[in-house]
Amino acid sequence: MAEAAGSAGLMEAEKGVRTSSAKATLAGFGAILLWGTLSVLTALTGKLPAFETTAITFAIAGLAGSIVAIARGRAALLKPTLASFLLGLYGFFAYHALYFAALALAPPAEGQLVASLYALLIVLFSALLPGSRLERRHVIGALIGLVAAGLLVSDRLGGGASPGALLGYVLAFSCAVVWASYSVASRLVSEVATESLGITCLATAGLAALCHLVFETTVIPGSPVVWAALVGLGLGPVGAAFFLWDIGMKKGNVPLLGVLGYAAPIISTGLLVIVGFAEPSIKLAAAVAMMVVGAIVATR
Repeated sequence: MAEAAGSAGLMEAEKGVRTSSAKATLAGFGAILLWGTLSVLTALTGKLPAFETTAITFAIAGLAGSIVAIARGRAALLKPTLASFLLGLYGFFAYHALYFAALALAPPAEGQLVASLYALLIVLFSALLPGSRLERRHVIGALIGLVAAGLLVSDRLGGGASPGALLGYVLAFSCAVVWASYSVASRLVSEVATESLGITCLATAGLAALCHLVFETTVIPGSPVVWAALVGLGLGPVGAAFFLWDIGMKKGNVPLLGVLGYAAPIISTGLLVIVGFAEPSIKLAAAVAMMVVGAIVATR
């Protein structure tokens, strides 16, 4: 009887863990859906400097996240550890400074798709987590993703692209590396509350503002559309999405979220075409399809 009761208790505990993981994975997918709007909202901000855009949007995200935590009586959880704080600065500041700079130089649709290689890199990097290992299917998936990225920019290599556009592609790929490594490493600080990202966002905003003052010339947003895009970024893909993604990375299925990450470029590319920032093309569709296939192969 005691053994039966113990077995039943263990089964209930395992079921609870699976349910918690499923909810966390769903939260992570919510972040991916929000990221589908990132490149459109960024394009709507016009020619705002990268660090200025980063400072404004992260200030909005940090304030909103902190207010929500305080309103829920979880203010004590706002304090990050030193490790989680430095990791957050690396992920938030480096990624978004590179991302906004990449989209300012490269065509929005192509730049977004190159940056979205983070999804495939998450699958690869997740094999480095304790208890995981890199397998042949991971390598095959990575190669398919790289071929897709090469197809995307093939006609712009050599003499076909301006130096600025080529630099934009390099910056976009750097985004992918930074975000994938940050995301997977978040699993190593899973004991830190997600609310602590509010402080990290505010610190990122301060660092971006400092870099803006040193390296850029301030451009005052000149229309309600630009301000609306900035607020939308701060509350959505540069705000709530981070908190949802943190939950997914710390408690959810990391490789699966890597695969689901390819929903973001599909949504993003569709929105860019709809609003007129990108032209529909067979090559664009083929690159998206190959990236999805690469991620599926890596986690089949």
